[in-house]
Amino acid sequence: MKQNILVELLTFWKNWHFRLLLDLTAKTKFSLRWKSMGVSVTARHQDEEVEMTRMAVQFELEDLNMRPDPEPLLTEMIHEAAYRENTVGLHRFCPAENVAKMSREVLHSYLRNYYTPDRMVLAGVGVEHEHLVECARKYLLGVQPAWGSVEAVDVDRSVAQYTGGIAKVERDMSSISLGPTPIPELTHIMVGLESCSFLEDDFIPFAVLNMMMGGGGSFSAGGPGKGMFSRLYLNVLNRHHWMYNATSYHHSYEDTGLLCIHASADPRQVREMVEIITKEFILMGGTVDAVELERAKTQLTSMLMMNLESRPVIFEDVGRQVLATRSRKLPHELCSLIRNVKPEDVKRVASKMLRGKPAVAALGDLTDLPTYEHIQTALSSKDGRLPRTYRLFR
Repeated sequence: MKQNILVELLTFWKNWHFRLLLDLTAKTKFSLRWKSMGVSVTARHQDEEVEMTRMAVQFELEDLNMRPDPEPLLTEMIHEAAYRENTVGLHRFCPAENVAKMSREVLHSYLRNYYTPDRMVLAGVGVEHEHLVECARKYLLGVQPAWGSVEAVDVDRSVAQYTGGIAKVERDMSSISLGPTPIPELTHIMVGLESCSFLEDDFIPFAVLNMMMGGGGSFSAGGPGKGMFSRLYLNVLNRHHWMYNATSYHHSYEDTGLLCIHASADPRQVREMVEIITKEFILMGGTVDAVELERAKTQLTSMLMMNLESRPVIFEDVGRQVLATRSRKLPHELCSLIRNVKPEDVKRVASKMLRGKPAVAALGDLTDLPTYEHIQTALSSKDGRLPRTYRLFR
């Protein structure tokens, strides 16, 4: 389930969220495959360093459940629901009970299996090729790693299996962000559908669709590049003042993808909020206005080129693209692919996506949350409406 920097640039315009990131910092840097915990690894692991890292991980896990912004936790939950018990659906955050089990031997075992030459790309920016090769020979060839030279075992190469489903966490959110101006108690919902991998031709149309949906928080300031004319702003946040957030996200991997909409509102309006989101999904498969499409393509191109002005981003772009696809698309090639996206391309990929099962993640007071079956029915209907429910007693 490898990712590359192209995926990050074309799918996340609100913030950078690297689901798979593993950097080895030394004389040179490497991009490696598969999963990691985002840890910088030195040549030797002292017991004190391991213990300090355990404490840091424990603190971050506690902090994760106290943050006003639930997006990292919801992202974990939506993957768990979409890929039930396989590949990217497995836990990304370390379970609290496993923190104490992390030891020098465990880390060395991980490094021995995954830090292998066939899983590495040596990338350089602003350096002569011959000098980079010379450095590689000097610092890498014939070097005995700290974790030993025992032959690595066969690593897991499972292909992601999209299952769809729901992941729910009932939680009292009233104590989040206490203070002079506390954030109101909110319920957070994320609804997603399977898209495509970044190796498929439909990846660019999906990136444009994600940009066209846009969205953000109800208190976001306007200005150039903020996406104030995206669909989730115009159709949701501008029309429904009680919604605190509506944002589109697109996660794309080597063998699968997931397009989601995250929304937040008062617990008493959860049902109405879910119906608004399902309606927006249905509208994705409808008519695409030429003006909004051009705006989304221009914004996507602008964001891509602006990020590629940074040398560290170019560095990661080279390493990740070569690692994931064995080649690198240049910026002008990407811009050409974006310009060639037509309204019928967006409508086609959206219609195909809507034929799949949804994935749902819900966090907070879920008393009025519609059932998974009702959400699935709404996404299969023509107007996105939830089935009516009747109660004998109020």
